[in-house]
Amino acid sequence: MSPTQAAQAADPQSRPRVEGEREQEILDSTIDVLAEVGYDRLTMDAVATRAKASKATLYRRWNGKAQLVIDALISQKEPMTAPDTGSLRGDLVGAFCGMGGLTDARQIAILGSVITAMARDAEFAEAFRRDFIGPKKAMSTAMFQRAQARGEIRDDLDLDLIAAALPGIVLHRTFLLGEPPTNEVIAAVVDQIILPAVTRG
Repeated sequence: MSPTQAAQAADPQSRPRVEGEREQEILDSTIDVLAEVGYDRLTMDAVATRAKASKATLYRRWNGKAQLVIDALISQKEPMTAPDTGSLRGDLVGAFCGMGGLTDARQIAILGSVITAMARDAEFAEAFRRDFIGPKKAMSTAMFQRAQARGEIRDDLDLDLIAAALPGIVLHRTFLLGEPPTNEVIAAVVDQIILPAVTRG
């Protein structure tokens, strides 16, 4: 951090907040740069240039690129609301297909751009797992908990294990096998793997 940035950090009164539409413009620019070059090559300078802002403006709001990228990723998501269709199959298909789900090409591209960063940047990995993955995991677990409450699936399941199975399988196919996720693939994984594993008998 430069002496100017340090002085601003020490004196909150000298740090006007970046907020509202201007904040969202910076977050959108961050996503654009992230999608183009990936997390490793993203810099505060590049985001500032894309957003037509000074780097000092960014540092008034974010202490570095890890938190900036996390906030940008979160800003692109709709509020996390688990579908409640009355069946586990309907909930899973509703949650993982469409915008913000595993068939959202932009979301998958962005996820791909940060995977390597999680192995190299402990600060980013911790924040990403807590603030971005955490709500998704909680939503998935809630769907299985509701299915248990309905008597639809077994009571002896490790929900943390089974809730990760659908995204794990689909992302493995996407990033390791090069097979883009589709609604049909997600439905097949639900029907052929998830439901047989969790239902009674």
